[in-house]
Amino acid sequence: MDGYFLLKSVHIISATVLFGTGLGIAFFFLAGMRSGDDRMALFAARTTCLADMIFTLNAGIVQPVSGYALIRVAGHDPFAPWLLATYGLYLLALACWLPVVWLQLRMRDMLAAKVAGLAFDEALFRRRFRLWFALGWPAFVALVAVVWLMVTRSL
Repeated sequence: MDGYFLLKSVHIISATVLFGTGLGIAFFFLAGMRSGDDRMALFAARTTCLADMIFTLNAGIVQPVSGYALIRVAGHDPFAPWLLATYGLYLLALACWLPVVWLQLRMRDMLAAKVAGLAFDEALFRRRFRLWFALGWPAFVALVAVVWLMVTRSL
């Protein structure tokens, strides 16, 4: 197989993993939090944190590395407007994802304490959950736009 197509396949698969696990994780976490069952919510939080570290983090690293390699191999201008927009959108998604992971870890720990019968600050948990939810939207929209730019190469 041609090196370019292998590299492009890696890039597309990592984009799919990044986008797909992001949606899946958000759905799973949201469903766990809305279940009304503290143990189920804790399971969802633990699983979400683990999935983010295994899938999202690795795909998020592969994306810029494979993207840079594709730019070089394909001979694209790294300062083309569509690529500059892609960089900015990717950085926006990253800027949202980092606090989301921090929030997930804190909420997981809070739920573990609650299930263990320890002190639980419901108001703080709700604030963190609302912020987690709010940060997910710009990250989602940014990744949709990145995929659109990659497919259309326009702007």
